[in-house]
Amino acid sequence: MNKSEITKIVMEIKDVKEKARDLIDKLPENSTWDDLMYEIYVRQAIETGLSDSEAGRVVSVEEVRAQFKLQK
Repeated sequence: MNKSEITKIVMEIKDVKEKARDLIDKLPENSTWDDLMYEIYVRQAIETGLSDSEAGRVVSVEEVRAQFKLQK
């Protein structure tokens, strides 16, 4: 692993930690661990979906309906 790759990994870790702190700061004072876990799950699901969309890993509504034999 070269210096550039290590720097990129360190920056990604710092970014994740910063996002986690922001997420925690936005939670109400009476939040539970479950509340925090839910917010992390939602954030991760959204980021994964956006990444998939940007990479072209999408399926049209029509394809999903056909695959699951759903009516319009």
